[in-house]
Amino acid sequence: MKNFLGSIGNRIFFLLLGGIVVAVLATNWLAGNERRNTLRELRFQHLADRVEQIVQAVDDIPPAQRPIVLQAATNFGFEARMVEDMNDAIGPNASTSPLIEMLQARLGEERKIAVQRESECPPLRADDGRGPRRDTCRVIYISLHDQALMRLRLHQPGEPPALRGRGPGGPAGLFGLQYILLFLVLIAMLAWLVARMATRPIRQLAQAASRLGSDIDHAPLPEAGPTEIRQAAHAFNAMQARIRRQIQHRTHMLAAITHDLQTPLTRMRLRLEKVTDVPLQQKLIDDLGVMHGMVREGLDLARSMDSSEKIQALDIDSLLDSVCADAADAGQDVALQGSTRAFVMAQPGALRRCLTNLVDNACKYGKSARVSIALEQQKIAIRIRDQGPGIPESELEAVFEPFYRLETSRSRDTGGTGLGLTIALNIAENHHGQLRLRNLPEGGLEVLLELPPMTPAKNR
Repeated sequence: MKNFLGSIGNRIFFLLLGGIVVAVLATNWLAGNERRNTLRELRFQHLADRVEQIVQAVDDIPPAQRPIVLQAATNFGFEARMVEDMNDAIGPNASTSPLIEMLQARLGEERKIAVQRESECPPLRADDGRGPRRDTCRVIYISLHDQALMRLRLHQPGEPPALRGRGPGGPAGLFGLQYILLFLVLIAMLAWLVARMATRPIRQLAQAASRLGSDIDHAPLPEAGPTEIRQAAHAFNAMQARIRRQIQHRTHMLAAITHDLQTPLTRMRLRLEKVTDVPLQQKLIDDLGVMHGMVREGLDLARSMDSSEKIQALDIDSLLDSVCADAADAGQDVALQGSTRAFVMAQPGALRRCLTNLVDNACKYGKSARVSIALEQQKIAIRIRDQGPGIPESELEAVFEPFYRLETSRSRDTGGTGLGLTIALNIAENHHGQLRLRNLPEGGLEVLLELPPMTPAKNR
């Protein structure tokens, strides 16, 4: 769950969804309260109208005839009778509702008015076919113009069961639940779409940054969209252009220096042939050979940082077999085992240079190279083991630095320049691979080169 919420797109989705749902619930709650208040106001208005009509009608009747008229009021949906006082209206059920204010505003402030609410009373009318009604009653005491007291018991018809079903189990509840679910689905779709639109430029920027490491000449990002996205794309494209220029300048400078050195070195070699002191001549020739090796590897280093070579599908088994066969023909102790039947997308010349450097290093400093290839965890794993003294654990990472040499095993007598592993690492990283070293428990050094296959391994 933590990884799922770690995505900015998922966070935006849940924030949008949660915010909209909370806003809708709050709005619905406020609207429901307003609706209930409006309905209560309308019911009070209706009660006030009925009471006003009754009071005005009874006010004009002589006191002796009032009981006869009030006895017939039951047919009109209320009970009415004359009383001596309103003491029974004083108690826990006494009401101070806005109904009293409405009646006094209509009938006059001088009238005595008290309201009692009875929770339930029997219906005056029969079932209308929609189920039994649960009527509520309000008992109102009100004084007439001659100070006589009249007691009104007004029936308020309740809603039938079919309309009262507001809970989850009622028909109205189920019908409302369907609308709520549909609303949540639509809101979730909207939130997901907004989250995708908001994170798409970030994903594109991350993909472009990932491609930048292997292809500095990749096409620039399109500078389109909102202002912030255009600014970010413009800054990224400017950064890519600066890095590309710097790499090109460094590569061209290194290539030019190493290339121009070959001419004077060749002249020096020719002039050394005229030296008559044989021991001195041999020493100078050896030093010149070291310089030639440094120039050659300097050119290789410049090429390893150049991504202009065309990328194509390569049979990794055939390429590795060719490299090992060339090393064996040169008299090196090399053995190859295993196969993957896999292809890689690679620059042929660069990848061959990487494998050749690794095999040459194993033979030069470890006496032999035992090469194996296999598919491990959806990656092509090439292992090269030697029988040398290994490398101190503290220097396993440092040997990848340019011109870094271990004096005990990589002296100038062996021709080491400290660029072989640097070149191999540059090429591996350009191919989205990894290059690691480790000392074997039984002795010797193991070089592990991991490359991503072009497609899952399958029989050809």
